[in-house]
Amino acid sequence: MTAARTPPGVLELLPLEQIAFQDMLDTIRRSFERFGFLPVETPVMELSEILLTKEGGETERQVYFVQSTGNLEKAGTPELALRFDLTVPLARYVAEHEHKLNFPFRRYQMQRVYRGERQQRGRFREFYQCDIDVIGKDSLSIRFDAELPAVIYQVFRDLKIGPFAIQLNNRKLLRGFFENLGQGDAATQALILREIDKLDKVGAEKVAESLRSNDFGLDEAAIAKILHFVQIRSSGHADALAQLDALGRGSDAFNQGLDELRQVLELIRALGVPEAFYALNLSIARGLDYYTGTVYETHLLEHPHIGSICSGGRYENLAGHYTKSHLPGVGISIGATRLFWQLREAGLIGTGASTVQVLVTQMDEAELPRYLAIANELRQAGINSEVVLEPGKLAKQMKYAEKAGIPFAVIAGGDEFAKGTVLIKDLHKREQFEVARGELVKQLRVELEQAQAMSHGTGKK
Repeated sequence: MTAARTPPGVLELLPLEQIAFQDMLDTIRRSFERFGFLPVETPVMELSEILLTKEGGETERQVYFVQSTGNLEKAGTPELALRFDLTVPLARYVAEHEHKLNFPFRRYQMQRVYRGERQQRGRFREFYQCDIDVIGKDSLSIRFDAELPAVIYQVFRDLKIGPFAIQLNNRKLLRGFFENLGQGDAATQALILREIDKLDKVGAEKVAESLRSNDFGLDEAAIAKILHFVQIRSSGHADALAQLDALGRGSDAFNQGLDELRQVLELIRALGVPEAFYALNLSIARGLDYYTGTVYETHLLEHPHIGSICSGGRYENLAGHYTKSHLPGVGISIGATRLFWQLREAGLIGTGASTVQVLVTQMDEAELPRYLAIANELRQAGINSEVVLEPGKLAKQMKYAEKAGIPFAVIAGGDEFAKGTVLIKDLHKREQFEVARGELVKQLRVELEQAQAMSHGTGKK
């Protein structure tokens, strides 16, 4: 026999864990929709020539190609590949449907993506990404760069995962800073930015060693200036503005980055995000070269080892490979599968509550039609119900309900049917009481509402 086992790099959950994960996705979806974003889905497969136009290199080595059996036998080049993120499919989607879309185009997308990651703890080859993007036609106001952190604040506040900070920087500010140091070459800047982006992970000394060893032509004075600059952080709104003022003025790119950051900070506050939840972090560069302005990362303050749980930024030309139209945009992505795994490992999230609210038990097999009628009545009233269809001892049925996480059971035998009553058992309190058959739906609604209120009061789902 073949051993039953999941492939490496996937997260397969038990039912109550899956409910908790689905609850997280539903919370994210509600927050996206609250800000006026519309849903989009794209195929899990894209044409290889479309998927690999943006990056190539390391990304191409992580792509899963899709090969039909017939094409495999012919040893043909794979025509299709599984998407490795949601940004490239979005670019193709906007370019293809440009004349049917309403700009600025505000979309959210929550789907699985696939990457050939090296097998290691907490890294996944199949995982959900939850993205929001705003795409403009010809231009897009910097004001949208401030709106996305407000969305993210809403998401993580509703997820109730503890204190967090949305950290901001601007690639123009970084580029202008390097121009002021005499490092005007874009390719060299990109390489230096990749090293800087590792600062919070490896520390200042490691970054300094890397800047020396990579022969960027930087002397010790320049390296010291870089390290001072990228370690600038803020604590509070006024402090953030003061930190920016202290930088002075520089090249056109530097000044533009400063002005954009100031505007974004002011608008984030105007959007109602408390100042404890956003801050400057001038080391953030984001590794992807297509970011051109504002960049974001979000961190849990009490669990810094987890790293960024949400990131993104501004890009000037989303679909340049597929259309001559200029389509600037700004977006943020949540890696939902990795986030769920990290929160579960940190003890910040548990299992979810069963979606089954009531178990209709079976005391007498001859009365099965009555049990089915009870369940049908509950379902018509919007109460999720399961019926015990196979006869067995009541104790075994109760044990099944408890293990499945079902909160209530309905019990009725000959005595109850004769009196026109049923028993409701609260499996959490281990209490039961009798109600008139005609009052069953009304009473169960009361019990379910009370149980829900208690779960919200204790912070449990």
